[in-house]
Amino acid sequence: MSGAALRLHGLACLRGGRMLFRDVNLALAPGGGALLTGPNGVGKSSLLRVIAGLLPAFAGTVERTGGIALTDERLALDADLPLRPALDFWARLDRADGHAVAAALDAMALTALAEVPVRMLSTGQRKRAMLARVIASGAAIWLLDEPGNGLDTASTALLGAAVATHLAAGGIVVAASHQPLPIDAPVLIALGDYQAEPA
Repeated sequence: MSGAALRLHGLACLRGGRMLFRDVNLALAPGGGALLTGPNGVGKSSLLRVIAGLLPAFAGTVERTGGIALTDERLALDADLPLRPALDFWARLDRADGHAVAAALDAMALTALAEVPVRMLSTGQRKRAMLARVIASGAAIWLLDEPGNGLDTASTALLGAAVATHLAAGGIVVAASHQPLPIDAPVLIALGDYQAEPA
């Protein structure tokens, strides 16, 4: 992941006729992390989706080097499958390493639940499964939308450890949260500071 890079220049997002943010700039090299903060509705999720290419930018540019994995409020796992095969499906699409799913299950303390149908997982277990999907992807750039929601103290510590491992390997993490996270993100973007002035 040594070649991972993420650069935002003059980024702006318009949704529903409202300018959520403008003039957002960011440059992250391998091992770089950024934390997006601000109240609900300020545009944190939209910024992550613009970075991922799921929403168009109203202005500005996004430059990415390396694959991207996004986790948000959507589980994105087949509820009828056991957890391991559900993760395997995405790992194959991502052309991840053959051991990636096992390592991801271990990182999120889900190995004992590998054969449990996804629909039977608790809220916290589902959240950890979503994070395991990101880990197993092998993507260089992780985009994490409110990754701490639904996690207890022990699971939050697992999240922090997984992110630290990813950054140490040269990955990049951009996390959006309205609550404190155990993530070493030297770049802090208070997205409310980038809102357009009212007309």
